[in-house]
Amino acid sequence: MSTLFYLFLGLIVVVAFLLIVVVMVQNPKGGGLSSSFGGGGTQQLGGVKKQETFWIKVLGFFLRYY
Repeated sequence: MSTLFYLFLGLIVVVAFLLIVVVMVQNPKGGGLSSSFGGGGTQQLGGVKKQETFWIKVLGFFLRYY
C-alpha cells in the first residue's frame, strides 16, 4: 500500500485518540442518559442551558474536522 494511505491512517488514529482524551477529561454534567429519559424527574430534556467550556470547544473542533 502507498505511503499516503499510512499517513492518513496515522492521522485518523491520532485524531480518534485525541477525541477520546477530550471526552474523558470533561467534567460530568449530570446523570447522563438515565436522567434525560425519566430517571431524573426535575430536569426537562434540553431545558438546561449549558455554558460552553474550553473542552467542549476542543471536542467540537475535532469532531468537525474528523
